[in-house]
Amino acid sequence: MNDEKNYVTAEGKVEMERELEMLKNVRRPELAVKLKEAVAMGDLKENADYHDTKEQMGLLDARIQYLESVLRTAVIIENDGATDEVQIGSTVTIREVGTSDDETYTIVGPAEANPREGKISQKSPIGAALLGKKKGKKVKVETPEGVVQFEIRKIN
Repeated sequence: MNDEKNYVTAEGKVEMERELEMLKNVRRPELAVKLKEAVAMGDLKENADYHDTKEQMGLLDARIQYLESVLRTAVIIENDGATDEVQIGSTVTIREVGTSDDETYTIVGPAEANPREGKISQKSPIGAALLGKKKGKKVKVETPEGVVQFEIRKIN
């Protein structure tokens, strides 16, 4: 059994619980009805509805198991406001050295990471490089395009 902790924000946990509830109590029963209707059509070998629904159900069940696993091992990230060091739960403003554009990210666990929403995993290259660092420090990050250097401008 994997005892790894899954760091999530309180909001992220609520969102995952809401998604799990919807998948188990709405989406799965809908698919069960659709599957039953497809089976009633007969000849399962060439029944596209049956095969599609079975595939959807498999993906849905995998998502349910994943969410249950994450929630079972969830550790809520407590962000008590500004600190002098980047930690899980920190919101960090960084700037790539040589540019004038700031980027702001919240450091979260992998289960909650969503770069489009400004949430990066503490295990991602940028997240891992920022952990434990202080405002004003420069960090080097190995990316697929090569090494990039960022300056930490603000930590909340």
